[in-house]
Amino acid sequence: MDEYDYLFKVVLIGDSGVGKSNLLSRFTRNEFNLESKSTIGVEFATRSIQVDGKTIKAQIWDTAGQERYRAITSAYYRGAVGALLVYDITKQGSYDSVQRWLKELSDHADSNIVIMLVGNKSDLRHLRAVSTEDGKNFAAECKLSFIETSALDSTNVEVAFQTILNEVYQSMSTKNTDSNELITRPTEGQTIIVSSSKENTKAAGKCC
Repeated sequence: MDEYDYLFKVVLIGDSGVGKSNLLSRFTRNEFNLESKSTIGVEFATRSIQVDGKTIKAQIWDTAGQERYRAITSAYYRGAVGALLVYDITKQGSYDSVQRWLKELSDHADSNIVIMLVGNKSDLRHLRAVSTEDGKNFAAECKLSFIETSALDSTNVEVAFQTILNEVYQSMSTKNTDSNELITRPTEGQTIIVSSSKENTKAAGKCC
């Protein structure tokens, strides 16, 4: 039986072709597929890690970034406690779309969702179109975590997922401590969801 203390749903978002599916397969299966095709619909995979002595089961969701799949938005974001917003460092257009994805998060995700900005394909240094500095500064402005990764050679993939899961755990622990609510161990298969507060105006995407 797959035992865990918490189940965290993390969504991968960003334009099509930025490498979301390969980040997912690298983290959950340690695989990379150069022939990777655009994801149709939704795919998710799981992997458990240890955080602060607790077993966190990460349920990572991946969907295509193309406009025609936008209809699945609400269900995709429902219950998500973390989001990796991915762009391709060799495609300026995918970086320019980051603001739109933040808006999407503020419209559809919980206002307490933890967001990390990820510049993927860092192995393609010679084709770089977006500087590390630009990504870092934008993330700082928006109060997001930031990292550059390469699903191809594994650089920082583990670190990115470990960091966001750790941040989600810490954020929930603090939130529950502040409100004097104890985080209790969930029953098998129960998803921990940060309390929904659509009315909360400090949603993501308001940073710029």
